Amino acid sequence: MEAVDEIESILYIAREVSVYKIPSLKANEGHRANEWGDLSKPLWKGRLRIIEKSSSAALHFEDATTGELFAKSEYDTTRPCVEAVLDSSRYFVVRVEDDGKKAYIGMGFAERTDSFDFNVALQDYTKRYRASLDPASPTDEPSPHLPTGPKKDYSLKEGQTFSISIPGRSKATAGNSLLGSVGGTSATLSGGNSVPLLPPPPSTTRKRGN
Repeated sequence: MEAVDEIESILYIAREVSVYKIPSLKANEGHRANEWGDLSKPLWKGRLRIIEKSSSAALHFEDATTGELFAKSEYDTTRPCVEAVLDSSRYFVVRVEDDGKKAYIGMGFAERTDSFDFNVALQDYTKRYRASLDPASPTDEPSPHLPTGPKKDYSLKEGQTFSISIPGRSKATAGNSLLGSVGGTSATLSGGNSVPLLPPPPSTTRKRGN
């Protein structure tokens, strides 16, 4: 009987990514892109596609013109091959395995929106794959490719109040600031734990800003 070709689904395409040779990971520390040397001089530059076949998916690093395969990384939802770095949302570490040999490469996106879409594509695939194995399992778990931190409790405690001043009303009293107050402490509108802005990989088509 003639073999039936597997149906391929393209989950994601990045027109341009940069690949870096990275140093060995220090004990009990995460990867940092600023330790990879000159980010404007990648080891390789090309296209990235995430391709799904039946019950598996893989990351394909390909020449953007010829389609020649540079590297391939099988994506295992129980053992993700993608890890976010600690100092940027545009750079990742990817585990590549070939004939039992394993290596780690750095990967960078020129645009932050590309890295976001990449992460969402992997997260969506993980949810669908787990749901296919166990329909009753929860599918709202956080993405394994983004750094996580302790959740902050912004709820009001017993005895605490929150008030604002409305333009045009009578002069605000002490404690009725525009930002409001929580238990006598001013509340700010900006969040913490911001991600450092490392320079993006250089583009071969046009210059992009940070």
